[in-house]
Amino acid sequence: MNNSENLIPHNELERLAALKRYNILDTLPEHAFDDATKLVSYICDVPIAHISFIDGNRQWFKSEIGVGISEVPREISFCRYTIMESEMTEISDTYLNEHFKDDPNVVDGFKVRFYAGVPLTTPDGYNIGTLCAIDHVSKELNENQRNALTIIAKHVVNQLELRTKNIELAAQKKIVQRAVLAKDSFLANMSHEIRTPLNAIIGFSDLLAQTDLNDIQRDYIDSVQIAQENLLLIVNDILDLSKIESGHLTIDAQPFHLKNTLKHIYDLLRVKVPENVEFNLFLDADMPEIVVGDQGRLNQILVNLTGNALKFTEEGEVTVSVKKIQETNEDYSLRFSIKDTGIGIQEEKLKHIFERFTQAEESTTRRFGGTGLGLNIVKQLIELQKGEIHVKSKKGRGSEFFFVLNYKKIEYIEPVAQLSTEYNPGRLKILLCEDNTLNQKLVRSVIANFGFELDITENGETGIEYLLKNKYDLILMDLQMPVRDGYQTTQYIRNELKLSIPIIAMTAHSLVGEQERCFKEGMNAYVPKPFKQAVLLDAIKTVMNKDSVGLKRKVDLSFLDEVSCGDPNFKRDMIDLFLEKIPNEVTQLGIAIHTNDTDNVKRLSHNLKSSLDIFLLKDLSNYVSIIEKEANLGTFSSETIDKTNILHTEIVEVVKILREIR
Repeated sequence: MNNSENLIPHNELERLAALKRYNILDTLPEHAFDDATKLVSYICDVPIAHISFIDGNRQWFKSEIGVGISEVPREISFCRYTIMESEMTEISDTYLNEHFKDDPNVVDGFKVRFYAGVPLTTPDGYNIGTLCAIDHVSKELNENQRNALTIIAKHVVNQLELRTKNIELAAQKKIVQRAVLAKDSFLANMSHEIRTPLNAIIGFSDLLAQTDLNDIQRDYIDSVQIAQENLLLIVNDILDLSKIESGHLTIDAQPFHLKNTLKHIYDLLRVKVPENVEFNLFLDADMPEIVVGDQGRLNQILVNLTGNALKFTEEGEVTVSVKKIQETNEDYSLRFSIKDTGIGIQEEKLKHIFERFTQAEESTTRRFGGTGLGLNIVKQLIELQKGEIHVKSKKGRGSEFFFVLNYKKIEYIEPVAQLSTEYNPGRLKILLCEDNTLNQKLVRSVIANFGFELDITENGETGIEYLLKNKYDLILMDLQMPVRDGYQTTQYIRNELKLSIPIIAMTAHSLVGEQERCFKEGMNAYVPKPFKQAVLLDAIKTVMNKDSVGLKRKVDLSFLDEVSCGDPNFKRDMIDLFLEKIPNEVTQLGIAIHTNDTDNVKRLSHNLKSSLDIFLLKDLSNYVSIIEKEANLGTFSSETIDKTNILHTEIVEVVKILREIR
């Protein structure tokens, strides 16, 4: 032991700085340190053990057994000697030690007779605290006990390092989360600002294309439509990238006609084929007709890869081929190949070709256009479907991109009676809440073409005023408006005015979770901008279907009267339980269907069916039965979302009626 009376280490300032870096002083108990203290007490068979840290004027106990206090002044601590040493300090009998025989905690206080302390030494060599074993009787540790104490002391320091790194990691995570939030906010605003004028451009050009045009005008409008589709593709690339990075892009699993899909892609791209290029589609004769998977993402992948092949091939051929390479009882493995005789890719560029903002050569951006995002998104979409994409290419001799995807086999689905969608809603009166004047003018023209009446207001506040003064059949609701936005307006209509009027969200916000939030807030349908006229008309027909919102809802309480045996309190409790649970469960069901969470859909639909049957809501119970059956099969039909929308609208009406009769 160092016998110097100067008990301040020569590197005291640096030692205190090292201690401060760990941010350990005055922190709450932690299991890792408490476990180490218990282990010391057990191994050394002592009633007192502790892990402590020594700052400028005190010894503070992070973990202790038998001490009972949180700190002592540094000048009376035994450990002020231990931090002066590089190895363990062991005092077998304090009565025989010159430094401690007259110490108050030896002759009285804790009655310390035995002391063993190991300095807690940081990786850069500073003794910031101690690990101690203390007893009321004299004793001597054996070699194994000494080794164990030394190992535990190193473990404590390692725990400090790990704790510090976790704190730093948590801080970095918060910074990253804030950055992601800022990026998503930027993308949301950028999406809205670009899509809003783009919506007007696409809409008016579609309207113009429907008029009588001469050949030159037709050529001009065709060029405009090609340019607007390219711009929309760039915006969608950026938004897809955001969804993939945030982990919110999900792969759908729906039955689709594979051969028809591939032929549709071929027909779509055939118009882009250069004059000196032969464009071929080869399909395996043994290829399945119908599979279960994400048709939209397959379209996106093949259109991107084939579009690139056609863009970079000036003569020769481009061939898309699909071959079944394996079949099991559950699924098919299909190999997709896109091969061309175009400009090819330099060998040194191949390993970077799927990286973001990378193209095969510097000149391609200027010569051929593009964002440099397409192949990166294609790669990630394929990987999300448990596949891998590969490329073979030689400069000047063409390229081949190929990948394998597994698709589930279609199971037989028992036919169920479907709701008729052939419905002429008549002359509807519609309220549009939209602040952009170009979009106002566009929607007015489109709605006029549909044969409906339209009133327009520039924000949700005046929209509510219009709603109170006039009778409307439905509302077209923009989400981003001044004064009162679309969400706030919908909340007021549903919660304050208690109206079940159908509301269709029309938004240029096309980011993760937007559609789910719209349904959760009480909207009945969702039409992203830029919108196609047919899509908007389908949404209007869906929410105005005569078999859903067109008929006055009646609630039959006869079964509830029977089981309540005349007890009005029981009946009221059942109604209250319905009001409390069912609207929330319907909202959760919609979200689960949109996220393809089949387990949650099974649970929610099963619970909902029982509740709906109690109130004899047979039509709604049938909707839920169909949804539950599809969830058990693992595939949702294209009508499922319509059923969910109708269910949501009808539950709003049921809730309104139950509140009135309660």
